[in-house]
Amino acid sequence: MTANDIVDLRSDTVTRPSPDMRRAIAEAEVGDDVLGDDPTVKRLQERLAELLGKEASLFFPSGTQANQTAVLLHTRPGSEAICEANAHVLHYEFAGAAAWSGVQLRPVPTADGVLTAELARPFVRPENPHLMSTTLICAENTHNMAGGKLMPLETLKGLRDLADEHGLPLHLDGARLWNAAAAAGETPAELAAPADTVMVSFSKGLGAPIGSALAGTTEAMGRAHRWRKRLGGGMRQVGILAAAALFALEHNLDRIADDHARARRLAEHVDGLDGFRVVPPDTNIIMIDVERDDVSPDDIVGFLAERGVWLLPTGPRRLRAVAHLDVDDAGIERACAAFAELADR
Repeated sequence: MTANDIVDLRSDTVTRPSPDMRRAIAEAEVGDDVLGDDPTVKRLQERLAELLGKEASLFFPSGTQANQTAVLLHTRPGSEAICEANAHVLHYEFAGAAAWSGVQLRPVPTADGVLTAELARPFVRPENPHLMSTTLICAENTHNMAGGKLMPLETLKGLRDLADEHGLPLHLDGARLWNAAAAAGETPAELAAPADTVMVSFSKGLGAPIGSALAGTTEAMGRAHRWRKRLGGGMRQVGILAAAALFALEHNLDRIADDHARARRLAEHVDGLDGFRVVPPDTNIIMIDVERDDVSPDDIVGFLAERGVWLLPTGPRRLRAVAHLDVDDAGIERACAAFAELADR
């Protein structure tokens, strides 16, 4: 079975650059970005700042490094940042906030992954000589482990109001902000507006091979540039990667809703099968709960892999599938057929 025979639903990060994107990479005008003279990186950063409605942006090799830079920007050692209990910044960044910033992350439990002002308010520490200070609120849109859950604009505005009440900054992990915008019918700038800083990823949903960015004020991005250097994120002729990100913004942004439609198709099919329950997807991530006692998620992953369909287990009884631009309608139907065969057995 070749790579072309695989329906790879493990993540939207598995996409491969298209021939046209590869051409843009090969033809990219480059310079030394550490010295500030890579013209393609400059174009990307200007384009992204415009798209997000921010003064400036900075290109990063990864979303984790961009998120951790935001924590460094907004906090001080020995303080606390609030985030949703299953947030990426808490679980999937190797305790970066503690290691780099000396910051404790305080998780707020939610029923659906949506951090509201009402839920977050009790977790903001009052000024007290016996308590650590709250220095940051972190939001995530869409929320990965809640199944690509959309955080509505009004909820983000509520967090902004809460942050203003207490004089706190608000950081938005918007790795999949593109999906949130498509699902909400809002622009990326509208969803980014409530946040002081926002991180976005070009390798999730947009098909670029690597790269994320952090956006905010010009002053904040100047400080972020120094933190990026300290964290080892200085890059040289990185215009080849910025060219891929620019191509993704120009050619793959408007088709994001196609992934949502395909995710709904797979979700509706699997949810109708005996032994499975699906969290209705807001965007491109499908969380599938296994309610059968005779098989485990690992068993199911193996069964589907033998039929050329790849998924990931994400918990003792849960699977995750992610629709993306490298999976077309035919691929989704193959996945549906493989699940139907499993249910019949």
